[in-house]
Amino acid sequence: MADSPIKRALVSVTDKSGVVEFVKALEDEFGVEVISTGGTAKVLADAGVHVVPIEEYTGFPEMMGGRVKTLHPMVHGGLLCRRDDPSHMADAEANGIKMIDLVCVNLYQFEQTVAKPDVTYADAIEHIDIGGPSMLRSAAKNHESVTVVSSPVDYDAILSEMRANGGATTLATRKRLALKVFTTTAAYDGAISRWMAGALASEGIVDEKGADAATGSAFPETFELSCAKQQDLRYGENPHQAAAFYRLPSASAHSLAAAEQLQGKPLSYNNLLDTDAAWSAVREFDDPAVIVLKHQNPCGSATAADITTAYDRAYACDPVSAYGGIIAANREVPLDLVEHFADVNKQFVEVIIAPSFTPEALERLAKRKNLRVLATGGVDAPASLELRSVDGGLLVQDVDHVDEDPSTFTVPTKAKPTDAQMDDLLFAWKVCKAVKSNAILVAKDRAGIGMGPGQPNRVDSALMACDRAKATCERMGVAADGMVVASDAFFPFRDDVDAIAKYGITAIIQPGGSIRDEDVIKACDEHGIAMVFTGRRHFRH
Repeated sequence: MADSPIKRALVSVTDKSGVVEFVKALEDEFGVEVISTGGTAKVLADAGVHVVPIEEYTGFPEMMGGRVKTLHPMVHGGLLCRRDDPSHMADAEANGIKMIDLVCVNLYQFEQTVAKPDVTYADAIEHIDIGGPSMLRSAAKNHESVTVVSSPVDYDAILSEMRANGGATTLATRKRLALKVFTTTAAYDGAISRWMAGALASEGIVDEKGADAATGSAFPETFELSCAKQQDLRYGENPHQAAAFYRLPSASAHSLAAAEQLQGKPLSYNNLLDTDAAWSAVREFDDPAVIVLKHQNPCGSATAADITTAYDRAYACDPVSAYGGIIAANREVPLDLVEHFADVNKQFVEVIIAPSFTPEALERLAKRKNLRVLATGGVDAPASLELRSVDGGLLVQDVDHVDEDPSTFTVPTKAKPTDAQMDDLLFAWKVCKAVKSNAILVAKDRAGIGMGPGQPNRVDSALMACDRAKATCERMGVAADGMVVASDAFFPFRDDVDAIAKYGITAIIQPGGSIRDEDVIKACDEHGIAMVFTGRRHFRH
């Protein structure tokens, strides 16, 4: 079927940017008859466009407060009629239905409406667009003949193509625009679904994830996902892999996806992965904290009375691994912290992320033009759900937080942790969650001085962590004593305790729950080590 010139258009838009220029070109250059509704019709008429009001076109007034105006056979018959089907054309002629060749519609701004703090349930419901999505879907379904325009960004391209094709668009363009419509309406329905799930959760009708309590599941039967692309990435984990970064609609205000990049090269796939891990880890702490992370593992971690001291102590944990890493801080970054990593330590840093930066800090950071500087605007809890892809599917789980109440912990050993040891154990427990499993973290004075990540067995992780801790103490010229250990999961055998006891470890924190807990407790008692059971593990695969 040959492309036919556009003769009649229906225009009804919420976003009116550029619409006057677009429609005037349709009328002036191509003689297109323009049908329009409500506020759009007024804007076009005021600009001198000859507009046919929708109620005149259909023969029915807008009614029910505007809820019903375009849901009419004169509209949808004109959109859905197949021009190459004689029976369709006969039905149209018999009912006085004219063909509509172009639809220009964008939708009520539902997400902006429900984002308002004072929005009511009734307001939100009234901002659910019905006529707009219906017209878009009808036009997109019949893209063989109808051009459907859902965004002002397409106006110029459509006019250029019409000028080059005698007032017609090409089938390839109509297919592209139809796909854009179905993507748009899917995202629109998803936004409504997410809002309604939240509204009903507040009423106790469903849970916070949108699951109906009647199903007995913590998750809804259908998991809807619609993300907006933030940027195309140069490549993925490796140069031969294409990649892009998308933002979830549920992204919190102070998440990585919402962070403002103040300077530096575009973020890479690996930058984003590591920055996310660092930012998630540092948000576990209420005190000023810094995480220095490399390849998904916190090679340096510390808290202190101020953020610069926290950085100094985190860097001292492992200066070699810190090279080329990520710095995450949970407080505003001052000039002296920047001077310490850039001038004193001469540390090469890929990304630094923090709630904010002082003007003086930003001025100094600007000297490292390639350094990526991200400001989140604040610190809040990480997202409630974590998504990971597997071949042909998606795994969804609650995000892991260290939010256990220490008053529920038990101490099954004869030796009990001192207040100072307990302070270090709680610090180590939070950092250990960010280490790849099997994870062991050695801490001293609220700094992670030794890390054993991702080994196939826990003994190897423990030996690695203790060796690193010993080397750190030697490098810093401090005694290798008073150190504590955190393990992300239980010790399956006593050999872990026997191995770390040789390094002078004084206390251990772990979930407990092994069938050989009694053997592990006995080993701790033999070595005079205090051990705390938390009752919860923190694997990070």
